[in-house]
Amino acid sequence: MSGSALLNEVLDPLTDCLDTKSAKRLISFGIAPSVQYRVAALAEKANEGLLTEEERTDYAALIDAADFIAILKLKAQRRLASSAHR
Repeated sequence: MSGSALLNEVLDPLTDCLDTKSAKRLISFGIAPSVQYRVAALAEKANEGLLTEEERTDYAALIDAADFIAILKLKAQRRLASSAHR
């Protein structure tokens, strides 16, 4: 099973638990400005090849979290869209 198929298998039942209000709240969720600033600073250092090992680990974790949140938001949007068509 591919990584994306496995992730869907984990997340689809979770997004099925979302009611309309929860789905809308998830869609409107935003990362705190302080975290956005940290990601931007780490991205700049990464582009310059200047990350320490600890920074590289932090940056990877933040990117993974952002990807995960984006996937959840997309699934919530799809959930709302499918609810609207019922």
